[in-house]
Amino acid sequence: MATPLAAQDTVRASGAMLRGLDKVSGRTTDLPLQIGQAVRYGRLEIRLGECRYPAGDPSSDAFAQLTITDLRQNATVFSGWMIASSPALSALDDARYDVWVMSCQG
Repeated sequence: MATPLAAQDTVRASGAMLRGLDKVSGRTTDLPLQIGQAVRYGRLEIRLGECRYPAGDPSSDAFAQLTITDLRQNATVFSGWMIASSPALSALDDARYDVWVMSCQG
């Protein structure tokens, strides 16, 4: 039986690898980010607050705290934790773009 993520010892990484999908063009883009850094993806600004992963298995489930702002509307469209293994659990809801966590880095 798997241990719940909250009960596991986790390690903070210095960055994360995210992936964005432009649903109109079908093109994916890898988005490397460091903690505290923001990157522009289309009309979105994606800011990484934190990235953690289970201490015993760095290649397993990453989870990242993200704030995503729609620059055209000047509104936050996502703020919270995204989990690499369950992107639909806490997902960005946008008509054009999808963003998800691939892994923690560093």
